[in-house]
Amino acid sequence: MTAITPDSAAPVINTRVLLVDDDPDLLRLLSIRLKASGFDTRCADSGPGALAALASQRPDIIVTDLRMPGMDGLALFDAVRQQHLSLPVIVLTAHGNIPEAIEATQRGVSGYLTKPYDAAELIAQIRRAIGNSGGVSTVRVPAAWRHEILTRSALMEDFLRQAELVAASEVSVFISGPSGAGKELLARAIHKASPRADKPFVAINCGAIPEQLLESELFGHVKGAFTGAHRDHDGLFQSARGGTLFLDEIGDMPTPLQVKLLRVLEEREVRPVGATRSIPIDVRIISATHRDLNAARSEGRFRDDLYYRLNVVGLAIPSLAERREDIPLLAQHFLQRLAERYKRPVTTYSPEAMELLLAAPWPGNVRQLLNVVEQTVALTTTPVIPAALVQRALQDDGGAIESFEEARHRFERDYLVRLLRLTGGNAAQAARLAQRNRTEFYRLLARYHLEPAAFKESSND
Repeated sequence: MTAITPDSAAPVINTRVLLVDDDPDLLRLLSIRLKASGFDTRCADSGPGALAALASQRPDIIVTDLRMPGMDGLALFDAVRQQHLSLPVIVLTAHGNIPEAIEATQRGVSGYLTKPYDAAELIAQIRRAIGNSGGVSTVRVPAAWRHEILTRSALMEDFLRQAELVAASEVSVFISGPSGAGKELLARAIHKASPRADKPFVAINCGAIPEQLLESELFGHVKGAFTGAHRDHDGLFQSARGGTLFLDEIGDMPTPLQVKLLRVLEEREVRPVGATRSIPIDVRIISATHRDLNAARSEGRFRDDLYYRLNVVGLAIPSLAERREDIPLLAQHFLQRLAERYKRPVTTYSPEAMELLLAAPWPGNVRQLLNVVEQTVALTTTPVIPAALVQRALQDDGGAIESFEEARHRFERDYLVRLLRLTGGNAAQAARLAQRNRTEFYRLLARYHLEPAAFKESSND
């Protein structure tokens, strides 16, 4: 048996490991060994218990037994993958289950060990898996590249882990998501995490510039190219040389310019308006839009070839409604910043005011939340912002009118949450109350990333 000694090569500080095994003795021994090597461990005695723990706090890696009653290790892996694509999972298995472990590895499990396992090898696999997934979660102390993105959401943390992995490469990134969700903030963060971080980050909103000027802004022009061109002008592709060019609202780009942009991306050189020679460029492209580009492509308003050139890796940024646990964090952050700007002695929101913020639909996402906070800070006369001011700000905000689709999704999610709370996480009972068959009900839960086991735990609090 391997001696329990601190590992000579200490793990990354505060590495969180979620251990899953139905044998309490093995679970306790495994936890002791990893803690002795400096890991922060949490334990679960079943697959559903692990998912409940995952819902409350995202670990950096999961180490699970393969054979467990009910939900086995492979089923747990599949459930984890549905919500946390980049979260590594290591499987522990008995010698007789090696074929199943190999199958798990082929499906994406980060590694497996046979029992009795070697503690040093397990620690080595944990380090290797965490390194391949982009490093330790930064929930507690955000890394410099993403320090402006505030979150305590497991969904957002997993999304940012994917973004960090993408940042290390040179591929073009396409960010989709609703207006106000923070697409430019994410693009800047990806640039800061990339090898181009010490070079320029240049952003342009393709929908905010008239078509006749957009070409000159992007590609530049030479003196005399058109009326008013009194001198040579470097375009944004040249300004971003060696760095990153962020093309926001790319879905609004006119079709003729789409053709020219595609040529620039394919040939890696740009010809300024009126010039006779092209200039080589070295720029990484990140693009974004809130529009449905698939619909635009089917209607002929956006070119397929440009879409595939831009969308080498796609990142769909979560809406604020999908990460409601971030609302108090963001609201308090905005409040402190705006109180300082307006020199107001305001410190916090009343509990009733915070309830209103948590329940609002937020079709305008983080940008709308900032507007609402700014209005409440500007109008408050007390240190604690009351519910009445929040109610007024939500009513006055023009973005408070959500679309039919957004309203339907919000209702469905809130309805499902109420059912799971009412039944203490009993999905079968909740399905009966909703008058839906169990398969359809589980499909609805998966759509909104809701795990019944998490509500079983919260119902006992």
